[in-house]
Amino acid sequence: MAARIIIVPTPIGNLEDITLRSLRMLREADLVAAEDTRTTGKLLKLLEIERPLTPLHAHNEHHKVKLLLDRVAQEGLTLAMVSDAGTPGISDPGFLLVREALLRQISIEVLPGPTAFVPALVASGLPCDRFVFEGFLPQKKGRQTRLKELALEHRTMVFYESPFRILKLMEEFQKFIGADRQVVVARELTKIHETYYRGTVLEVIQQLENGVIKGEIVVVLAGKA
Repeated sequence: MAARIIIVPTPIGNLEDITLRSLRMLREADLVAAEDTRTTGKLLKLLEIERPLTPLHAHNEHHKVKLLLDRVAQEGLTLAMVSDAGTPGISDPGFLLVREALLRQISIEVLPGPTAFVPALVASGLPCDRFVFEGFLPQKKGRQTRLKELALEHRTMVFYESPFRILKLMEEFQKFIGADRQVVVARELTKIHETYYRGTVLEVIQQLENGVIKGEIVVVLAGKA
């Protein structure tokens, strides 16, 4: 059988969001490359799927991708790639695998499925006909420069952020972009404690200061009027 790579999105919180096609591909895969084999192992157990796992994450992908694809090509394997949650390649490992597989003319199939920024963007109430996805901003070098550039962006902007840094990000928005810019902070999407904080940057800062922020976070910021 010809070698192929299947990019399989996994639920970002609610297990019911796994698609029938994703289930079939995971069952058919000869090998599953996982960002964290422990996390994926628990998911596969819940789905009653038994497949061999191999780690492929930010710390090993630069040297492992070629070795893994050598094996896939030589043995004619179907390799499923998953991240801890959501779609591989979107602020998660996956890009290097896809790029190298295409260079080798190995078949690539990307399944549609969960991605955290899509429900956050649509539920934000901000324009989503044109938007820019920024993912995680640089932690140090170039961060302020990027924020100053984004202050001039007219499209809706989408970010990922850690709950430990969300207040810092809002304060940076206040400083570099403006306290009156509309923003939505979405946390724990698809889970029991799904929450949205909406308002101006200043209003959302006040909301966040009054509670303990936990879980995965997506930030949707209005563009310049």
